[in-house]
Amino acid sequence: MKVLVTYHTQTGNTEKVAKAIYEVVAVQKEIQPLAQAKASGYDLVFCGFPVQAHSVPGKMAEFIKGLPKGQKVAFFATHGSLRGGQLPRQAFESAAALAAGLKVLGQFGCRGKVDPKVIDALMKKPEHKAWAEEALGANGNPDTADLKEAAEFAQAMVGKAY
Repeated sequence: MKVLVTYHTQTGNTEKVAKAIYEVVAVQKEIQPLAQAKASGYDLVFCGFPVQAHSVPGKMAEFIKGLPKGQKVAFFATHGSLRGGQLPRQAFESAAALAAGLKVLGQFGCRGKVDPKVIDALMKKPEHKAWAEEALGANGNPDTADLKEAAEFAQAMVGKAY
């Protein structure tokens, strides 16, 4: 089995999760930032991204759409929202919609520290202030427990891919 772990990151959160996934995959594997990743030749592709505007960033969306039909994929994401919240759920729904024709094996999300500049800008907008305050709670994430859960997710996805 050949596995690719690819990710798009802005603050390093998603890269931390990608590395935790990569470390436990016990088959032929590669880890590549999205800009370097090729979309074919793998039995399983892990696609990681930061949730942006409750969706998948454009570059990752294009990569997902470019995967060959029938490709087995697993999604992972980092976000400032509470785990299980509406915004990350919407991002995974967007990823699933982009993956039409692919075999989605699962998804994993965890909190990640949000860029302080983004929080400062959103605090000034009444319609975004509540979310910005919530996002402050993501400081320190992904933490050791998040990375352990990401590793467990990776092992389960490889098992499903067989």
